[in-house]
Amino acid sequence: MSQLRIATFNLLHGQPLAPDGAPRPYPADAGAPLAEAVAALDVDVLALQEVDRHQVRSGGTDQAAVAGAAMGAGDWRFAAALHGRPAPVAGWVPEPSGPNGLRVYGPGEVGDGAPPSYGTALLTRLPVRHWRARRFAPAPFGLPLRVAGRRGLTPVPDEPRAALAAVLEGGRGPFTVVAAHLSFVPGWNMAQLAGIRRWIADLPQPYLVLGDFNLIGAVPRTVLGGATALERTAPRARVRELRAARRVRPALAEPRRRRVREPRARLQGWYDLARTPTYPSHRPAVQFDHVLAVGVPRAAVGPAAAPRAVVSDHRPLVVRVSL
Repeated sequence: MSQLRIATFNLLHGQPLAPDGAPRPYPADAGAPLAEAVAALDVDVLALQEVDRHQVRSGGTDQAAVAGAAMGAGDWRFAAALHGRPAPVAGWVPEPSGPNGLRVYGPGEVGDGAPPSYGTALLTRLPVRHWRARRFAPAPFGLPLRVAGRRGLTPVPDEPRAALAAVLEGGRGPFTVVAAHLSFVPGWNMAQLAGIRRWIADLPQPYLVLGDFNLIGAVPRTVLGGATALERTAPRARVRELRAARRVRPALAEPRRRRVREPRARLQGWYDLARTPTYPSHRPAVQFDHVLAVGVPRAAVGPAAAPRAVVSDHRPLVVRVSL
């Protein structure tokens, strides 16, 4: 088995912060603080949330590309959930010339001059067998939240979210990693997490699901443990053959038996690989960022840490795993 370092990190678009959590201006090389933070993690697989691409506020940096170079990633993908520019409190101003819906970028699109976007990234040093991406619609309502620079609570609309999945080649065969950023609206984020579990049901185990879920405590592992596995044991070709045979067979002499639906299997055993506060970065009090797994023996999980970084109001969550 190979020893891997796996991490998730909400970047807050690479915003440099002072020790007390106050924002600092970006330097002339706007990507330098992000590169420093990612290089210090020295991880093999990295999930990133709140990632900018070509945004004015972060110096026009392609942050997924900067992070990929800093960690020495052999491959990566950035899933853009939004195309446009952020508007204070009001949400986002769409880019008229930008694409609609989900758009996925990789190393081949660096420097393509695409419109500004924002989303989720997944980077790896390991060989990749397969990539997959999806977009989640925003909740139809927002929530009153505390916003930096404003007193009291400010109504904030929800926004589309993106998730990426990769089938990676480990020392003992393939396994699946998911990077996700979920809604801050309670209930809506739980539905998104359950959707992820169903979305990857046809990919190989073990599963590792990483990201900022905006959920705390046992809620994420409970949601994943209760999601329907939807695992089919019969190949699709065989199912088609059986259906065709039923259509052409003669009328039955015996009364037709009533078909009984078997209960769908549930994949139990999801657990947290790390339990430590990650937010806010200057004084962590709550854990919104998680690394969850199923099919990974607990004995294969090593120490976890949430080190201080030079960017973001979240701390990265790093776990050592043998796969």
